[in-house]
This record gives sequence, structure tokens and C-alpha cells, in this order.
Amino acid sequence: MTERTGLLAFWKNYDRQLYLKAAILADELGYDSFWIPEAWGYEIFSLLSEMAVHTKQVKLGTGIVNVFSRTPGLIAMNAATVDEISEGRLILGIGTSGKRVIEGFHGRPFTKPLTQVRDVIRVTRTLLSGKRLNESDAKLHDYRPFDLAMKPVRTDIPIYVAALKQKSITSIGEMADGWIPTFWPYTELKRGHAWIAEGAAKAGRDPAEIATAPFTTVIPLGDAGIKESRQIISFYIGGMGDYYKELLSSFGYADECKRVEDLYRDKATRSQAADAVTDAMIESLTIAGDPEHCISELRRRREYGITFPIVNLPSNLPWEMLEMFIRTLAPAR
Repeated sequence: MTERTGLLAFWKNYDRQLYLKAAILADELGYDSFWIPEAWGYEIFSLLSEMAVHTKQVKLGTGIVNVFSRTPGLIAMNAATVDEISEGRLILGIGTSGKRVIEGFHGRPFTKPLTQVRDVIRVTRTLLSGKRLNESDAKLHDYRPFDLAMKPVRTDIPIYVAALKQKSITSIGEMADGWIPTFWPYTELKRGHAWIAEGAAKAGRDPAEIATAPFTTVIPLGDAGIKESRQIISFYIGGMGDYYKELLSSFGYADECKRVEDLYRDKATRSQAADAVTDAMIESLTIAGDPEHCISELRRRREYGITFPIVNLPSNLPWEMLEMFIRTLAPAR
């Protein structure tokens, strides 16, 4: 049986033509899915539409689209449109983003994020199923009896949620089709799976049917890959707000996180922050080393309840090197 593996492009310095070629190659090599992020550069559904007309089998995912910058109704419309263009290959990945981006870039209040996620799921499922919006049981707005003035290709587009906190992950068990953890120690996925099971039990669902698809950093560059892992981890802890510091602290890395953060936030010592990242953190959060090790380790970690990993593509590489990366990690058939 083919191993399922996804690929994720990086939003910063996004090269549209380069990643289009990457999606076409992923399609040819049997990757499960190709995911596009959205921050404050390219708009995500347009990129996926372009990829859809140039590929045949690979699924196409929003990885992720935030639930504040578009209305729930528009997200449903976007999803139905791209799903039709791709002939039923969309995976709708959603998340909250953060207060700085939502209020500082989109000019929208960052309020009740979990309820907003749940309303997006309610509204999207209601409209795709052919029902009217006033039947959605949405909590934040009183919708009128609109329905979707088109016939969707599928009434059950899979919805995955990127989440780090207990209530959000429990909600996935109740309402969503997949969980996208980021920088979550792979040996601790069982904690998230227990929360998913709690939510599934509330809704009478089978938790085994809810996918776990973590964003996964793989750097098959030997010692240089290990060095790069230290840089990436220090950036997430010191430069990405409190989300990942709090997450990793809860898994026993509080002292390490404080050391990294203190070094990173002082410009005079920022260059030393990566050196404070421990070997244990590198092993827990990334896969780095020679290519053979990375391939076998990526396969081994599936045993921890990973339905399929979504591998982060390296950024700022020429096509020849990116192609080699994609071919090296291509799923076994």
C-alpha cells in the first residue's frame, strides 16, 4: 500500500512558478497532497485553482487559511469552487492565525477564535450539503435562509484544523476530519489523540476516522541539516510569540525554552539562541541527518498515530535542489 505523504510550500518568498512545478512533480510521484499556506502574500484559493488545472490526482490543501479574514459563507464558496475545479481533490485546512495578523493586517477583531472555527465548519458543511444557512446552528451570527446557488461536486469536503490547545483539539474530535499539529513532539501525539477521542465521544464519532497530519520539518543534509534544525526551532520559540513556547513548556521543555527565548530576544545574543536548542528537542520536533536516516525515521514515526505527515518544503532553493528533495522523500509505493 502506498504511504501517504503531503508536501507544504513555504509562504515567505513564495515562488509561484517554482511551487507549481513542485505540485506537478508531487502528482507524478504519488504524493497524497500538496498544501499551500496563506499569510500576507499570495491568496491561497487562486494558487490552488492554478495547481488544480495542471495536476490530476494529488489532493490540494489549504495549509492553512484563517477563519477571520473571510466570512464563513465565503470560505464555503471558496472551498466549493476549488473542489469543482480540481474534480473533488480539495482538503480545507483552517485555523485561527493570531491576534497580531488578524487585527494588524486584516483589520478584524480577534474574538472568540474557537467559536469562529466551529462556525466556519458549521456553515461550510451546511452549505455544501444543500441546506440553508439558518439551519447551521451557528453561534456568532443569525443567518437568513440562504443556500449555495450552485451544486457542489462533493457535499463532504474534508476539513482539517490546525490546533495546539486542548479545547480546540477536542473540538476537532466533535466536528472536523483531521488535525494538523505543528511543532508538536511526535512522542506526545497520544495526548492530542486522547483529546480528539473525548470530542468524538461527545458526537458519537469514531476517533480512528479523524486523520492526524502534522506539519513536519525534514532536513536530509547531514550535519548541516542538524544545524538548520537548531535555527528553525530557536526561531519558533523566540520569534513566533508565546504559542510554541507554551506548548513545548507543557511537554517538559520549559527550561530549554526560557534559555532559547532569552538569547533570541536580545539582539546581542540572538546568534547564540540556536546553540541552546538541545539534541532532544531536535529529535522530538524535526527529522534531520543524512537522507537514509530521514527516510527511515519519517516512516518510523507513522507508528505514533500519524495518518500522514505534511513535509515542509525547503525555501530559497533552485529548482534542481527542490526536485531532488521531493524525489528523495517520495512515498513508497
